[in-house]
Amino acid sequence: MNHSEKAQLRPAAIAGGKFGSVKLTLGVILTVIAAFCALFLGRYGLTPLDTLRILLSQVTGTADAWPAMTYNVIFRVRLPRVLADILVGGGLTLSGATYQGIFKNPLVSPDLLGISAGACVGAATAILMGLGSTGIQIYALAGGLLAVFLSMAIPRLLKNDSTLMLVLSGVIVSGLMNAIIGILKYVADVDTQLPEIIYWQMGSLANVSPEKVLSVFPAMLASVVVLFLMRWRVNIMSLGDTEAAALGVNIKVTRGVLILASTLLTGCAVCISGIVGWVGLIIPHLTRLIIGQDNVRLMPLSFFVGAIFMLFIDTMARIIIAAEIPLSILTGVIGAPLFFWLLMKTRTRL
Repeated sequence: MNHSEKAQLRPAAIAGGKFGSVKLTLGVILTVIAAFCALFLGRYGLTPLDTLRILLSQVTGTADAWPAMTYNVIFRVRLPRVLADILVGGGLTLSGATYQGIFKNPLVSPDLLGISAGACVGAATAILMGLGSTGIQIYALAGGLLAVFLSMAIPRLLKNDSTLMLVLSGVIVSGLMNAIIGILKYVADVDTQLPEIIYWQMGSLANVSPEKVLSVFPAMLASVVVLFLMRWRVNIMSLGDTEAAALGVNIKVTRGVLILASTLLTGCAVCISGIVGWVGLIIPHLTRLIIGQDNVRLMPLSFFVGAIFMLFIDTMARIIIAAEIPLSILTGVIGAPLFFWLLMKTRTRL
């Protein structure tokens, strides 16, 4: 490409960058609006104005002017849940977008390497041991990380570091973990432990607390920062191993760091919400329709689109009926038709 051709393309690239910045800003604004709506919607009714005044009371020092019940609903129940929605939805979507870029496969989801199945094994083990919610959270994270460690160890054992071998290793580990989950369900008490395991597998943020959110926030924030800083490398990795190596990228190190950050992000999300399906698979596709294939712009926007989606799903789970609906039921009901629609929109490119 000569100098004149580059000069012609430069204004279009600048315009595309500015347009992407506008969309990202809009995504941030819509996330804040969705989070605010989630704070006043629910069975304990609040008006938007009262909700805003209660939030501002922390700044103005007039917190005592509100009933203790109202104050606790906002700051002890709904605000931690809203923050968890943002972290879980954004984290799963960002991980999904990263995995799809690394493995050059639009059907890849964050549980590709068995992290969800491993987290289920850890959570089920903690439930059988009666360790409580904190123990379940710790064991779920440990189980997910163990599954990914095994998935990454198999290619090294076989001395084959190809992407395909890593994917097949994930299938092997997922199958093993699912078999272990079956055993744990079989030996669980049918009246107490088994329902708790099944409910955890269906996903819920009903029992989230400020302490749970704070316990995973540093690790999730660090993972998000790493992925944001390395998102341009995902573009290079999506070209293939040969092309990436020709451009001077250390494939093993880059892939390892990206997978580690995505895995940690997914593991932290799963350990506080349980298994939430479809989010990490379909929301990256939806974001591509909005902003295109460039991961430099796609990955930041995908975080906020995922957060908005999870805020909507969790709010619906709380208000549709008196009993709270598990998250995976709603994500499945909404996600399957949405994925079909996305396939219809992109069928000419498949």
